[in-house]
Amino acid sequence: MATAGGAAPLAMDEKARRTRDLLASFYNTDPSAAAGAAVPASLARPSPTAAPASPLDSINSISFDPDIYMNVLVQQSNLEGLLQRHVKMAAEIKNLDTDLQMLVYENYNKFISATDTIKRMKTNIVGMEANMHQLLAKITSVQSKSDTVNTSLFDKRENIEKLHRTRNLLRKVQFIYDLPTRLNKCIKTEAYADAVRFFTGVKPIFEAYGDTSFLDCKKASEEAMDLVIQHLQAKLYSDSEPIEARAEAVVLLKQLNFPVDNLKSNLLEKLEDCLLNFQNEPTQASIGDISKTFRAYLIIFPDSERRLIELAQALFSNRYETVRENLKKRIPSTDLLAMLRSLWEDATAIDEVIPEAALPAFSLETTRDIIRQHIATAFLHLQSEISEALVRTHSTSNEKLEESQLQTAMEASKIKVSQGCIDLLQEFHHLIDDNIELLVKLRDLIIDWVQEGFQDFFQKLDGHFHVLSGRSKKKSQESTMDSVQIDKVPTVLVLMLAQLCVYIEQTTVPKVTEELASSFFGGGARSYEYGPPFVPGEICRLYRSSGEKFLHHYINMKTQKISKLLNKRFTTPVWIKHKEPREVNMFVDLLLLEINGVVSEVKQILPGIVRRHRHSDSTGSTTSSRSNPMREDMLNRSNTHRARSQFLENHLAKLFEQKMEIFTKIEYTQESVISTVLKLCLKSLQEFVRLQTFNRSGFQQIQLDMEFLKTSLKEFVDDEAAISFLLKEVNNAAHERCLDPIPLEPPILDKLINAKLAKIKEENSNMR
Repeated sequence: MATAGGAAPLAMDEKARRTRDLLASFYNTDPSAAAGAAVPASLARPSPTAAPASPLDSINSISFDPDIYMNVLVQQSNLEGLLQRHVKMAAEIKNLDTDLQMLVYENYNKFISATDTIKRMKTNIVGMEANMHQLLAKITSVQSKSDTVNTSLFDKRENIEKLHRTRNLLRKVQFIYDLPTRLNKCIKTEAYADAVRFFTGVKPIFEAYGDTSFLDCKKASEEAMDLVIQHLQAKLYSDSEPIEARAEAVVLLKQLNFPVDNLKSNLLEKLEDCLLNFQNEPTQASIGDISKTFRAYLIIFPDSERRLIELAQALFSNRYETVRENLKKRIPSTDLLAMLRSLWEDATAIDEVIPEAALPAFSLETTRDIIRQHIATAFLHLQSEISEALVRTHSTSNEKLEESQLQTAMEASKIKVSQGCIDLLQEFHHLIDDNIELLVKLRDLIIDWVQEGFQDFFQKLDGHFHVLSGRSKKKSQESTMDSVQIDKVPTVLVLMLAQLCVYIEQTTVPKVTEELASSFFGGGARSYEYGPPFVPGEICRLYRSSGEKFLHHYINMKTQKISKLLNKRFTTPVWIKHKEPREVNMFVDLLLLEINGVVSEVKQILPGIVRRHRHSDSTGSTTSSRSNPMREDMLNRSNTHRARSQFLENHLAKLFEQKMEIFTKIEYTQESVISTVLKLCLKSLQEFVRLQTFNRSGFQQIQLDMEFLKTSLKEFVDDEAAISFLLKEVNNAAHERCLDPIPLEPPILDKLINAKLAKIKEENSNMR
């Protein structure tokens, strides 16, 4: 089917070509081509210039020889081939006859049609020649009469033309004399364009004859034109005039050859003053006036475009600078958006007039910096507010605090951190929810800046906490603190910072992370060369580490303060000349007072302890001097030999005692912090004892003090075993440093302790 469909167009093309060739042959347009195209290829004769062909191909040539053709054909073909050649040649001859017949018929019809047309033309032309002769006669008559009229009226026409010229000249002269009056009328009707047109038309005559014949007219006209110039200048300076009127005034002044450059300078100065007033009190209505003014100046002074671009850029630079100044104060995001929206609309309006100023691009770049500054400023203000809340607490910490005041301050600080972050997120949410075209382009960047801001905020807040605590991030200063710094920084502030770090790690950071994931997803406008902008795991690790450091720092500060007081009180008496003990030493009261202060602070800030059954948290022997009958008996001996034997026995007992774990990991609980402070203070007391030399009375005083502390410290801690062990170590240290280590008898010891307890009870009742 495809072969048959493709063969049909080829057959039609072949037929058309053959018909064309037959027509060319019939009209002899190209005899050589017609000779070759009038017959099929099998009957075509080669041209004389063609290459030599075989006899079978020369059937269409002039030198065709039928005998040679037949001989060659018979020699080269068999019977079947001759029959096929016969059938083919007969078909070609028949086709040629048919084509020639159709060609003759078609041309015959055309000849008949042409003959009929010629006959009709001859019939229509008959009678036209007579009409043409009549028309020629009439035209000749009209021409002769016209020549007769022209000849008779020639003199009168010349006279009329002369009088007409004289009349026109008189009209011009009369116009010149009437010019001052006309100019005054134009001034009254404010038709300044007509006045300028009249004057410029007469000006060449004034220049030629103004000093003679038309002197008075010239002076009067010039005086009138001076008024016109003044009125045009007033119109140009008037803000109430429309732009077209002001532009027309400049054009008229230029036609009068008035120098407009000075006017342009004055107007530009006036425009600068107008823009300055607009910066101070921008209104939505006035930006339209500014835009119209720029458009008017471009029309009036086309060469002032460069200066207008500079003024427009300066205007928006100053307005954006005003926004930057406002950012130094804490302004809500809604107020900032209102300012940016107004500036963007104004920039768009001016851009329609002066697109070369590129104000939208400038606004986009400036707004980008402003929003970034706004976000950074918001975080700085939040950090400042948190710092102020903490500083207010430690500024009042030197005064007498009520029972719940520290707890209230702690809760207020937590709320300030957590709610402050949530409030910031809500503020920043306005920036990405607004549909200003400007902010839509910056949405991804804003999300990145918010996430980066929280990362940087938490890191800087951690550094600020270290500054408030008196610590330094440098490793060289982490382990040791200057005594002056410790005295200046309230210990309660350090404890609050430790608890606040725990709160930020466990509550604030997860809450901020959740809000960022739900409302500030996307971003990615910047390349993450250093990872994602907000890494909550890193922040949590940072505050976990800082919280532990602050907690240790608080314990060290308290311990050092108590140790300094103990050292001062402990080194004051001369222990080697100490008198027989009558009551508990003053340093014990001082120690208990300081411990009470620690307990008061810790209970208000750290979470409550879980009370446990009283038991020994440490393994090993905790037998005291009062509970060991053998040791009591030995201590009651009065001879020195027995005392020295007891000294050796104590050393031997220590060798066989199991190791006791005194200092465990510090936790964020009241029990852990109080116990650690007590243990460190008792260890310091032990070292102070080792530096002294005691007589018998001095040793007995230490024994009395430690026994009283053992009774008094039970209410502070649960780990009685460790405290008892450390008290025993202090007692043993005094025993080692005593020249005559004979202890007090238990009845005397109990009597003195009970007397001290009764005295304390009485003082407390009196205070109530």
